[in-house]
Parts: sequence; structure tokens; C-alpha cells
Amino acid sequence: MEGTTEASADGTAEGTGGRGRVRRRTVRAYGLAVAFLVAAVLVGAMAGAADLNPLATAAALLDRLPFVHLPGGLSPLDRAVLFQIRLPRVVLAALVGGALSLSGAGYQGVFRNPLVDSSLLGASAGAGLGATLAIVAMGGVNAQTLPVAAFVGSLAGVACAYLAGASGGPGTSTLLLAGLAVSMFLTAVQTYVLQRSTQDIQQVYSWLLGSLSAATWHQSVQILPYLAVSTAVVLLHGRHLDVLSVGDEEARSLGLRPARIRLAVVAGCALAAASAVAVSGLIGFVGLVVPHAVRRLAGTSYRLVLPLSLLFGAGFLVLADTLARTVVAPAELPIGVVTALVGSPAFVWILRSTRAVRT
Repeated sequence: MEGTTEASADGTAEGTGGRGRVRRRTVRAYGLAVAFLVAAVLVGAMAGAADLNPLATAAALLDRLPFVHLPGGLSPLDRAVLFQIRLPRVVLAALVGGALSLSGAGYQGVFRNPLVDSSLLGASAGAGLGATLAIVAMGGVNAQTLPVAAFVGSLAGVACAYLAGASGGPGTSTLLLAGLAVSMFLTAVQTYVLQRSTQDIQQVYSWLLGSLSAATWHQSVQILPYLAVSTAVVLLHGRHLDVLSVGDEEARSLGLRPARIRLAVVAGCALAAASAVAVSGLIGFVGLVVPHAVRRLAGTSYRLVLPLSLLFGAGFLVLADTLARTVVAPAELPIGVVTALVGSPAFVWILRSTRAVRT
């Protein structure tokens, strides 16, 4: 009896210690994510052609918080630069980056494949075709029509992929293959349209490479409801994705319906990705690299991967956009080029380090 009691006490102590370590790791991960996002926002707000005083800029930003009142040190011109030009772009970059990262992490949970993102399920190809048709039909970029066309095209691409995958039978591999087929088809249609309208090629490819140069407060407010709904749907299914990662049979034994969970998560991810590309164009690698980095930091549980991907993705794209508009100033790089240049080596490093850990 004494031995049993001692063993139970040891097991309880180890269990308590294990939960404590997990809790501390979770707190550290969230603290690092929030600090990274805040630092990225400050860098994005301060960096640019206009030389703003860092302390005065930080004070002006803090003064906008509830119950915080700090004396302003910026001139009216500097305040206009900060709140009418830079901050709308920083906020939009954070929303887009968070949406793309969350979407990528959600798709990876659905397909149980860390190499999946929204581009493999028709979202990017659909948005590209929708934007191309809008530019060709309008004879150029129309600020009101283009986001709507890209948004509708992205959702239509995912819907076609999901319906094609569902008709081919159950299983994530069928859905993924259907997504690839739909993406290839939509890209082929886009290429045909461009060949028929060669005068619009430059504007189309400029949009395809991604840009936040025309960011406004209105765009952030416009996509915020869609992002709020999609984020809530995906985050609420984090625990379910953890169960699905073990297998469908185990999920059914716990009373879950895998097909219904996948549909909800795919719909949420599609809405998030469509909202993002509607205002930014196609930006690659964010939804692929950021969730990988988060898993290295916080583990594989989607209850942590999803919200942390949201925060880190927001900060990552703010920094990428800051590089895009400052590294070759007064010119500007497409933000998709910056994310590819940064994301490709980072992704290779993550793959190599992950393989080294497994071996």
C-alpha cells in the first residue's frame, strides 16, 4: 500500500509538473507572439521616407489607446503621414498576414499535411482569374470592382474544388487532388484570357505579385467582418483538428463528424483567404512558412498553432511590407516577391531542421 501511495504521489507530481511546463511554454509562446506583432507594428509605423521621431511616434500611437493620454510631439504633417498613410497600410498588412497564416494552418490541419496552403485548393487561382476578368472587362484596374471579383473568384474556386472532391469519394487526398485540378484549370483559363488581351498583362501581373500600396482604412473595415467570422469558425475547431490528426475512426468514436468538421474549417479558411487576396493580391509563402515556424515554437496542437499563426502571420507580413516599401525607396517591390525571397530560404531551413530532429 505504501509503495502504491508513493507511486501515485510521484505520478501526480510528474503530471502536475508536466502541465506546469506546458502552461509555461504556452504563456511564453503567446508573449513572444504579441511582442513580435507589437514590434512589427512599431517598425512599420516608423519606417519610411518621412523621418518621424520614434518616441513621438510611439507616444502618438499610445495616445490612441483607451484611457491613455500622452502629450503629442508630432507636427500636423507628421500625424497625417502616420495616421492616414502608414498606419492604414500596417493594419491592413496585419489583417492580411493573419488571415493567410490562419488559413494555411487550418488547411494543414484538415489535410494532415504541413505542405498544404490555400493555393492548393483553388483559392489563389480563382482569385487570379476573377481579378483578370475584372481588369480586362473594365479596361484597367478598378478599385471598387477588382476586390469584389477576386473575392468571388476565390470562393468559387474553393467551392468547385470541394464539390469535385466530394463527388470523387471521401478522403482528404481526393479533395486535395481535386483542388490541384481546379487550380490548373482556372490558371489555364486565365492564361487564355491574357493572351486575348495582351494590353492588360502588366496590370494583371502587378496585381498577381501582391501589393498594399493603395491601403486605406476603408479596406480594413471592409474585410474585417469576413475575417472576424472566418477566424472565429477556424479557431473554434482547433480541438477538433487535434482529434482528426489521430484519424477519422478515433474522431467518430468520440462522437465527432469528420466530414462536417472539414467542411466548416475549409469554408472558414476559404473565407479568410478570399478576404485577404481581395485587397492585397496573391501573396505566397505566408500560409506555408508561418505555421511551420509556430509548430517549432509551440508544438503541434492546433489549439495553439491556429491562434499563434494568426499573430505571427500578422507581424510577419507587416515586416515584409515594410521591406517592400523601403528597401528600394522611392520605388517599391511587390510584397509577393519579398515574402518569396524571405520565405523560400526559411522554408528550406525549417524542412532541414525538422528532418534533423526526426533522425
